[in-house]
Amino acid sequence: MKPIKDLLDISSLTIEEIETLLESAGPMKELFTKSVKKVPALKGKSVLTLFYEPSTRTHSSFEVAAERLSADVTSFTVSTSSVVKGESVHDTIATLQSMKMDYIIVRHYNSGLPAVIARATNASVVNAGDGAHAHPTQALLDAFTIREACGTITGKKVVIIGDILHSRVARSTSLILTRLGAEVRYMGPGSLTPLEIHSGLTTFRSFDEAFAWRPDFIYLLRVQKERQDAPFFPNAREYNQIYGVTKERLKRIADEGMYIMHPGPVNRGVEICDEAMEYERCLINKQVENGIACRMSVLYHLTPQTHR
Repeated sequence: MKPIKDLLDISSLTIEEIETLLESAGPMKELFTKSVKKVPALKGKSVLTLFYEPSTRTHSSFEVAAERLSADVTSFTVSTSSVVKGESVHDTIATLQSMKMDYIIVRHYNSGLPAVIARATNASVVNAGDGAHAHPTQALLDAFTIREACGTITGKKVVIIGDILHSRVARSTSLILTRLGAEVRYMGPGSLTPLEIHSGLTTFRSFDEAFAWRPDFIYLLRVQKERQDAPFFPNAREYNQIYGVTKERLKRIADEGMYIMHPGPVNRGVEICDEAMEYERCLINKQVENGIACRMSVLYHLTPQTHR
């Protein structure tokens, strides 16, 4: 694979690059799930996490991934930085460049900000989620999890359910899965799903339609109230009754051997019931574990520019 400086979205990767990242995630997972907790692959390298939005899973996953590759990790806490005093993004970038970091992991509420930072710094920039645009490492870990569960992605059917409109996960994961040969469909309220003419993907309006398609994977999304500037459905209870995995729907999912996935954090009682979290084919905890492996793979393969 030719050197890659940044990972900003899935569309910028070739199939060969995607396959390389997924294939190397396997040995990475083998390392940290066995007796070896650290390897010296990035010893002497510096990783900065720059999160303008709250995050638990992605933030901690990147930190653990970097530490297991023996990198030095610094967390830039925006809430206690000069950003809250009015420092511009460009001034923050200049500060970061002067710190001579090798890798910068960025999450921001504005789409495209990681790309701006990538153009202005020598460090390798990883997009950890920007607005409703992209979340490439989530897509990689989702693809890795499906391949791990089934041995292949080609021909598998995945229905992504929920707030598609505001979801960077839906965009990135549907793209990587279709590029790797899966069939993907959307499902959700009309107010929260894009038209097929825009997404290129068929949208179901009910679980009956989705079940009739016989999917292999039910991929649930969190309702992102923080990204909604208007009420898109009456209430959480009604959403659960129509679009959630309830006890009754879980029985059919189990009878037909479907898998359940969710990028987290989970809203229990909204998109998923408590019993589904204990379902033997619920892969949510596997996704968290695989996130570390895939992010180790990404950091290992990226090539920062030489600092000037």
